[in-house]
Amino acid sequence: MQAHEIDYHIYGEEMQYVEIELDPQEIVIAEAGSFMMMDNNIQMETIFGDGSGQENGLFGKLLSAGKRVLTGESLFMTAFINQNNTKSKVSFASPYPGKIIPIDLTQFGGKFICQKDSFLCAAKGVSVGIEFSKKLGRGLFGGEGFIMQKIEGDGLAFVHTGGTLAKKELAAGEILKVDTGCIVGFTKDVDYDIEFIGGIKNSIFGGEGLFYATLRGPGTVYVQSLPFSRLADRIIASAPRTGGNSRDEGSLLGGLGSLLDGDRRF
Repeated sequence: MQAHEIDYHIYGEEMQYVEIELDPQEIVIAEAGSFMMMDNNIQMETIFGDGSGQENGLFGKLLSAGKRVLTGESLFMTAFINQNNTKSKVSFASPYPGKIIPIDLTQFGGKFICQKDSFLCAAKGVSVGIEFSKKLGRGLFGGEGFIMQKIEGDGLAFVHTGGTLAKKELAAGEILKVDTGCIVGFTKDVDYDIEFIGGIKNSIFGGEGLFYATLRGPGTVYVQSLPFSRLADRIIASAPRTGGNSRDEGSLLGGLGSLLDGDRRF
């Protein structure tokens, strides 16, 4: 195997973190900001790109890092190496409520395609790159643009989702229709496209957008119930429209009035 073999355990239910056990000199790479805690013997190092070793020379490293910029990620990733003679542990946390999915790339033909911001961490040797859409409709209306993230190699990778996770196994020719933001990722043989909802009432008054994604099997699809963009929209919608506190918050009846009003700001 090119990728390092790592052991792991996922803790928690709604706010999960993954604890990775590293043998001496084993390395795990992670997105900046996902680190939670580690043993004293583990050394942290900032690197260009994904550190998969597939790039050659300075130009190759810059190209690898540049691909990450196109996906909206940082130029840098962080490598954690076990410098001790015994096993050590390092943990990474999901950035918002949801689930962490272990992806064994050997079971998925060495490639997994996912949303741009869903990658959490992976064994050293796994390549984190970009996947360009070859279909105009998917690129313009797919919610993720022309670019998605692809994870390649023969090791373990971890992606995070929002809300509750659904795993769908599609047979050859079987079609699953999904809200574009609810897609977490899918295997390389799944055909992904965008379809217009259709109908005047659906388009204007449906409240579900104008397009949904169609995924055609065979392959495995992961779907999340609460995309972060949807969660953020609800938080923004509930925020006060003007600066400072609500005019009723300082009064005794203000709190009671809010209870009677209900959650009408959504």
